[in-house]
Amino acid sequence: MGTIKFNPTTPSRRHMIGHDFKEITKSEPEKSLISPVKRTGGRNAYGRITMRHRGGGHKRMYRLIDLKRDLLNVSGKITAIEYDPNRTSRIALVEYPNNVRKYIIAAVGLKVGDSVISSEDKNTEIKEGNCMPLRNIPQGTMIHNIELVKGKGGQIVRSAGTSAQIMAKEEPFAHIKMPSGEIRLINLDCHATIGQVSNVDHDAVRLGKAGKSRWLGRRPQSRGSAMNPVDHPHGGGEGKAGQGNPHPVSPWGMPTKGYRTRNRRKYSNRYIVKRRR
Repeated sequence: MGTIKFNPTTPSRRHMIGHDFKEITKSEPEKSLISPVKRTGGRNAYGRITMRHRGGGHKRMYRLIDLKRDLLNVSGKITAIEYDPNRTSRIALVEYPNNVRKYIIAAVGLKVGDSVISSEDKNTEIKEGNCMPLRNIPQGTMIHNIELVKGKGGQIVRSAGTSAQIMAKEEPFAHIKMPSGEIRLINLDCHATIGQVSNVDHDAVRLGKAGKSRWLGRRPQSRGSAMNPVDHPHGGGEGKAGQGNPHPVSPWGMPTKGYRTRNRRKYSNRYIVKRRR
């Protein structure tokens, strides 16, 4: 799981950094575990753009990921590590007895031939890829794919290179330190997977050219200062100076740098022990 730097054969190649894909062992997805994805182009049911700068991009098939890990006490074998265009991490194809196959989010260190298991048994081995309730995981262990509601499936800490840490346990909650530095209470009966999410070098990748953004389905974004006053609060004025130096805001006037938008009355606030950095 590394990166590759390209020779500067063109201006766009000069600063481009990509994945080397050395960990990928299978190029085609498992046919029984994919489904079509309908792209919206950022438009809602009325055809109006509600999310700007979306559209185009390469066609994708969705990989059905087993986030619940609800096949308990059955050991599975990793048969492939694959690329998933819908997420930043790699995925692992697990084969269970009776030819049952499932995708899971690959952890750092998982390789073909390894065995993984999901269990509520206290004696389950603490190793990468194994899934178990938080109450059975020792303090200080790095975890990912964490449930917020028991049985709902992992909802947080799923992107490339991330991991959370169990800081303490106080019935009925575990104190979990999130990748952001926030410490949050999560029920001890919720499941989590051991280890750090794969593709650690994802944050080092540089697209290098505008076309690569288009492949990912991201359309160009115009600066507010390049617009007219009718289109953006930063628009208008003479030349590049615009209208002086206003506080940065969105096209609808909401401050965009450092302004906190979290609802202070949000029900889940009571589960936050320490705010993120």
